[in-house]
Amino acid sequence: MVFSSIPFLFFFFPIFLILYYLVPIKAKNYILLFFSLLFYAWGEPVYILLMLFASFVDYGNGLLMTKYGNVKSRRRIFLWTSVGINLSMLGFFKYADFLIHTINQIGGLSLPKPGVALPIGISFFTFQTMSYSIDLYRREVEPERNYFTYLTYVSMFPQLIAGPIVRFATVQQELHSRIIDKKGFYEGFTRFLQGLFKKVLIANNVGALWELIRVLPSTQASVATAWLGAVAFTLQLYFDFSAYSDMAIGMGQMLGFHYLENFHYPLYAVSITDFWRRWHISLSTWFRDYIYIPLGGNRRGVWKHLRNIAVVWFLTGLWHGAAWNFILWGLYYGLLLGLEKYVWGAHLKKLPRLMQHLYTISIVVFGFTVFVFDDMSQLGSYMALMFHVAGNSLIDGAFFYYLRGSSVLLAVAALFAMPVYPWCVRQIEGWRGGMTKMAAGARVALYLALFVLTVAYLVGDTYNPFLYFRF
Repeated sequence: MVFSSIPFLFFFFPIFLILYYLVPIKAKNYILLFFSLLFYAWGEPVYILLMLFASFVDYGNGLLMTKYGNVKSRRRIFLWTSVGINLSMLGFFKYADFLIHTINQIGGLSLPKPGVALPIGISFFTFQTMSYSIDLYRREVEPERNYFTYLTYVSMFPQLIAGPIVRFATVQQELHSRIIDKKGFYEGFTRFLQGLFKKVLIANNVGALWELIRVLPSTQASVATAWLGAVAFTLQLYFDFSAYSDMAIGMGQMLGFHYLENFHYPLYAVSITDFWRRWHISLSTWFRDYIYIPLGGNRRGVWKHLRNIAVVWFLTGLWHGAAWNFILWGLYYGLLLGLEKYVWGAHLKKLPRLMQHLYTISIVVFGFTVFVFDDMSQLGSYMALMFHVAGNSLIDGAFFYYLRGSSVLLAVAALFAMPVYPWCVRQIEGWRGGMTKMAAGARVALYLALFVLTVAYLVGDTYNPFLYFRF
C-alpha cells in the first residue's frame, strides 16, 4: 500500500495541514473528513464503502436508540443490530478464511474460501463504532446528530489505521469545539517527531537484526542467538507500535484533538498485570469495559473470575489475527494472569524489583515469539532453538557477532524503553535561568540532527510499514 510508508506521510500531511489551518473553524471538520477518506481510499479504494456503510449503520441506530429512549427493549434491538453488523463485517473479512480452513482440516472437506483481502484498520474502526453504540445505550455519551461529524470521528486519519482506539466520549466535545493554537501545534509536532525517530532509527534497525536471526538455519542458531532474536523482535514491536501511537497522538494534538495515551513504558513493568496496564492501553481498557466487567469481572467468585479472564484473553488473541498462534498467545496471557492473581502474585511482590522485572520481561519476550510466527511449524522450530531442544549449542560465535554489531542500538533501545527521557525532562524543567535556555537550545539541535538522520534513513529505505497495519 502506498500510504503505508512514512514517505507518503511526508507528502500527504503538510498539504492537509496547510489547508486545515487556512479554512475557517466551521470548515475544519470537512477538510479533515475529506483528507481522511482520501487517505484511506488511497490504499483501499473499494473498502472505503465498507467504512461508510459501518458508520451509517451505527449513526442511524444511534438516532433510533435516542428516539426510543424510554423503551429499553427497542434500544436493545438497535444496540444489537449495530454490534451484530460490525461483528459480522469483522468476522467475514478477518476470520472467514481461517474458519473455513480449520473446518476443512478437521472434517477433511474442501469448502471454498472467500479469499477476500483484509481491509486495513478494520479491527480498529469497528471497535470504535461499537464503543459509540454501547456508550450511547448506556447513556454515557450524547448522540451525534450530524452524520458528517460522526463520519469524521470514525475516519480520522491520524489514528485510523493502527490506533489508538479512540472512543467517541474522548473527542465528542472537540469534534464541535476545539482549541487550535501554537502551543498545541508545537507540542503535537514534537510528539510526532519522537514517534518518527522511534520508528525509523530504532524500530526499523532493531527489526533488521530480528530478520537476520529468524532465517538462520538451526545449525547456525544457538540458544543465546535465538533469545537475542526474540529480544530484538520485542523491542521492534514496542518501538514500532508505540511510535505509531506517538505520531497519531502528535498529529491529533496539532489538529486540536487530545487522544488518550496508548503506551506507558510497558517494558518497565514488574508483573504481567502491570505490563497490560501499560501496553496497548486503548485495547486493554476496551475489553475491560465492554467484555470483562459486563461478564462480572472479579465479583462473582474465583472460577467465574478465571472464566472471565480466559474469555477476554481468548478474544484479545483472536482480535490480533486469524491464526492459531494469536489464539495461543491470548490464552498464554490468560493463564499467566490467572496464576499471577491466585497462585504466585503475592510472593512476586515480595521479590526485589529487579527480579520482578526480569520475570516479566522473560514472559513478554517468550510471548512475542509466539505472536510473531503464524506458521505453527516455524513456531515449533524456533521454540526448539530457544529451549535447546533442537540440539543446538548454548552459545556460539554468531551470538557474539550479532551482539557486537548491534550493541549500541540495543543499548539505546533498552534505555528508551525505560522512563529515562521523562526523568531527564523533569530534571531540566527544574533548572532556572540560562541553564534552561541552554537545554532548550540543545533540544532543538538534537531534534534537528535526529531529523536529518531520519531523512537519510528514509532515502535509503522507502519501505517502512508499521507492524500493526495488518491488524
